[in-house]
Amino acid sequence: MNDHPLAGQDPAPERYGRLRVQTGDLSPADWLTGPGQGTFGTVAGVTAPGSAAYARILHPAHLDERPVRWSAVAAAHGARVTPVTRWHEVIGADQDYVNRSDHGLLGVWDEHPGEGPTPPDVARALLPVLARHTGTQDRCWFGLWSGYGRRDWGRLRTFATPGRDEILLAGRLADAVAPVALDEFAELPDLWWPQDRAWIVGGDVDLVSTYVGGSPELIADLLAAADREVQPVSPGDLVG
Repeated sequence: MNDHPLAGQDPAPERYGRLRVQTGDLSPADWLTGPGQGTFGTVAGVTAPGSAAYARILHPAHLDERPVRWSAVAAAHGARVTPVTRWHEVIGADQDYVNRSDHGLLGVWDEHPGEGPTPPDVARALLPVLARHTGTQDRCWFGLWSGYGRRDWGRLRTFATPGRDEILLAGRLADAVAPVALDEFAELPDLWWPQDRAWIVGGDVDLVSTYVGGSPELIADLLAAADREVQPVSPGDLVG
């Protein structure tokens, strides 16, 4: 624990949006910790091993603040998108492009995909699909990376996932996007799962994709949606 928070940090709140910050019992996250975790940098490492199927949801690029699919950008750049393609490969940039603004393509895109946990618009589109595939949408758990530096999370207990230490939050599935309703600069949780563990959603501060593990029916539902760019992936696939 960090007993010396950085200057300018806000204290850790009791609620993160409408999600309750858990300071005591972290056992709901036990299934994500310890032996059997996925490998850091893989789909199972960002979500959890053991799901029957997995999907990758690509965070859209933008043009004049309107979402643009990776496939449209790839076509304009003479590239193609596969389940493991990374954004810098789509635009023909160095891996360490660091979101440089001069990589836009006139009339195609002018803003990189959102890097970090699930963007609010993507998350809102996910909510009704996920709700159809759990019996416990009113009792869900969430993991928030303790490294987001605006708040002093260092005094709270965390649970460990591959490469990250997470704060445990509790609430309804419908409240997953609530943090940005109160603070537009808030990060959404990196991990979401219902009490019945019917699925798990995983994102990360360094990614421009969100990953979902669950039943084949859930993944098929995601793949069929016209308002998202989704691809099937395997648990050992590298993330991006």
